[in-house]
Amino acid sequence: MAGVVVVGSQWGDEGKGKITDYLSQKADIVVRYSGGNNAGHTIVYDGKKFALRLIPSGIFTGGDVVMGNGMVINPKAFLEEVKYLNDAGINTDRIHISDRAHIILPYHIAIDAMEESLRGDAAIGTTGRGIGPAYVDKYDRCGIRMGDFINEERFNKKVHSVVAFKKKLYPDLDVDADALFEEYKEYAKIMKPLVCDTGAYLDDAFRDNKKVLFEGAQGTMLDIDYGTYPYVTSSNPGANGVCS
Repeated sequence: MAGVVVVGSQWGDEGKGKITDYLSQKADIVVRYSGGNNAGHTIVYDGKKFALRLIPSGIFTGGDVVMGNGMVINPKAFLEEVKYLNDAGINTDRIHISDRAHIILPYHIAIDAMEESLRGDAAIGTTGRGIGPAYVDKYDRCGIRMGDFINEERFNKKVHSVVAFKKKLYPDLDVDADALFEEYKEYAKIMKPLVCDTGAYLDDAFRDNKKVLFEGAQGTMLDIDYGTYPYVTSSNPGANGVCS
């Protein structure tokens, strides 16, 4: 069974959420494969309007949803979204988060603002949510992945190491590694049961002939490789992003 991919052909806001919501009613699994909480979908469910930034819109149909390894996930924003859905009576126990997805931490958001300010007239116009700096860390091989995050000892070691490194690069960076760890280790405990090897999970799903829908975020013109560079996002929101 081949997967179905929904992508935006422009810069986003083409109505992907509505199409995804419609197709997800026939899918067993809906997968978000790229981006972070800088993009989202608006869905009308049971007469109510919902705005989601991280969790796939398939969460409303009763099937499983996956947050793939191509995403960068802000744990605090994710848990706020979970509460938002739970308060509306939506079950979020069906979420599977990739252990290879990278996490966004407060220093990413701070660096995002600092760099935009330093660019002056050449500023890109980011959303200020730390998306770009998190992807930079991914490719600079100093990022913290979800698998690290849910391992308290490993997370503690890595966050102190990365914050020390970032402060050498950004002397004005005001982030306390101890406080950051103490706050975010509690988020990790809540998220840990949802984290798994989503690659293996989806491989099994395809072998079982399940219907898998890949939900794109943003649009093709914001693709880091094929979009209107440099006014693009930091990932591959097109169908090319599904492959990795």
